[in-house]
Amino acid sequence: MKQSLQLRLSQHLSLTPQLQQSIRLLQLSTLELNQEIEQMMAQNPLLDTEDDISVAAPEISEPPRASASDDSSADTELGGGADADAESTPELRAEDFGSTERDDWENGTERDDFDGIRELPSNHNSGSASNDGDDDRSEQEFAEISLQEHLNQQLAGMHLSQADRMALQVLIESLGEDGYLEDTLEDIAQALTSDAEEQEELLDHLRIALKWLQNMDPGGVGARDLAECLTLQLRALPRSPAQVIAILICKSHLELLAKRDSKKLMALTGADEPLLREAQALIRALDPKPGRRFAQGQSQAVIPDVIVRKVGRELRVMLNPEVAPKLRINEMYANALRQTRGGISNSALGGQLQEARWFIKNIQQRFDTILRVSKAIVERQKGFFTHGALAMKPLVLREIADELGLHESTISRVTTAKYMATTFGTFELKYFFGSGLSTEAGGNASSTAVRALIKQFVEAEAPNKPLSDSALASMLEEQGIQVARRTVAKYREALKIAPANLRKPC
Repeated sequence: MKQSLQLRLSQHLSLTPQLQQSIRLLQLSTLELNQEIEQMMAQNPLLDTEDDISVAAPEISEPPRASASDDSSADTELGGGADADAESTPELRAEDFGSTERDDWENGTERDDFDGIRELPSNHNSGSASNDGDDDRSEQEFAEISLQEHLNQQLAGMHLSQADRMALQVLIESLGEDGYLEDTLEDIAQALTSDAEEQEELLDHLRIALKWLQNMDPGGVGARDLAECLTLQLRALPRSPAQVIAILICKSHLELLAKRDSKKLMALTGADEPLLREAQALIRALDPKPGRRFAQGQSQAVIPDVIVRKVGRELRVMLNPEVAPKLRINEMYANALRQTRGGISNSALGGQLQEARWFIKNIQQRFDTILRVSKAIVERQKGFFTHGALAMKPLVLREIADELGLHESTISRVTTAKYMATTFGTFELKYFFGSGLSTEAGGNASSTAVRALIKQFVEAEAPNKPLSDSALASMLEEQGIQVARRTVAKYREALKIAPANLRKPC
C-alpha cells in the first residue's frame, strides 16, 4: 500500500476558556462576582489586590510584557479572547452567546407565561418518580447552588462527545431564571457562526443536546414554553389514563384549564369527570417554573453596582466603589518570572500569569459594559430621575443594544441581577425597561408608568368602595391610556395588590 501525505482544511467551533469566563463574569451578581474573585485569588498566586487603584476609572497595573505574542488576543465586546491557536477557529462573540429574550415576552424583559397558571398551587416537586419527599432538605440543597451549577454537575457525569458536550453547555448557559430556554436553536446557531454549513452542523448538535437537557433534573428544564415544560414533567410520571389526559390538556387546552371550563375539557379529551379531576390533580402537582426553586434560595442583600446622583441639572452615573474590585498582577512573582531562564513563556507559572491577565481584563470589561449600559438607560429615562415612575418611558432591550452596538443578549445579561441606586430607591436595571401602551394622542405610555398609576389609584380609593379592574381600566382610559381589563389585572397582580373583593373591609 502506497503511503501519502494529505493536507485538509476544516473549521470547527471552539469555546475558549477566556470566552467562557467573559460570559460567566458578565452575568454574575455582585456577591457571586466576589466569590469568583476569592476563588481565583486562592488558585492563582499571581493575582493580587491594590487598595490604591482608582475604581471609577480602573487602571490595572501589569508588569511589562516579554513580547507581543504573550498577550495576543482576538478582542470581543466583552473583553474575551482566544488561545494561542485561535487562528484555526472562527471568531465567537460573547454577546451573541444566547439571548435571554423569548418570543412571548411582552417587552423584551417580561414574560407572561399564561394567564391562570398562578391559580394553580405552586409545588416544587418536578413530578419525577425519584422524589423522596424530603422538601426541607431539597430546598436547602437548592439554596446552595444555582440552576446552571446544578446542571453542570450532572453534565460532568455524562459520557458525551466533545461537540455534544459543548452544545449542551451552550444551552445550559442560555437558560433563564425559570429554567426555560430563552432562544430558539436557530437563533443560537446564528449567533455563534454566520457560515451556513457550520450553522447546520451546529444545529444538529444543539438538537441532540436539547434532548439531553430536557431529560436532566429538574423536570421541565430546557422547555421553550409552558406547555412543553408541563408536558416534560408529565412524561416522567408512570403511564396512566389520567397522565394521558393531562398531557393532552397541557399540549392543546391550557386556556380552558385556566378558565376551569370542565365541560369543554371533557368534550375535547373524552374524559369523564373523575378522570378529568385526576388529570387536573397531576397538573397542579407540577412546577411551571422549574428553575425558580434555585433562585429562591439565593435571596441576598442587594448591593447597587451603579450610583446615580443629580448634581444641579446633570445626572452623574458612576460605579459603586464598594463593588468594583481592585486587582493587579503580583509584582514580586512577576519579577521572579522575568528572571527565570527561558523567560516567562517557558516558566511553569507562565500560564498562571496569562490567566491572571485575562481575568483582570475580563473583570474590567464587565464593569465598563455595566457603566455604558447604565449611562444609556439614564439618558433614555431622565424623566424617572426627576419625577419618579410615573414619568417612565417605554424602553426595550433592542434600543439600548442598537445604541451601544451590542447584542440584545449582552444587554439582558448586564441588566440581570445588577442594581442602580437612585434618589427614589435601588432598582434592578431591568426595572427601567417596559413595553409601550398606546395612548389617545397616538404615543406610547410605559407599562411601568401604568403600574405606578394603578398603584396610585388603589392607594387613593375609598376603603368601602375598592376599585375593580374594570374601573381601573376606565380611569386609565380617562388619562388617555388604552388598556384592557385583563392587562390591568396582570399589572395589579404584579404589584401584589389583592382583587377588589378582598380589599373591601369585612
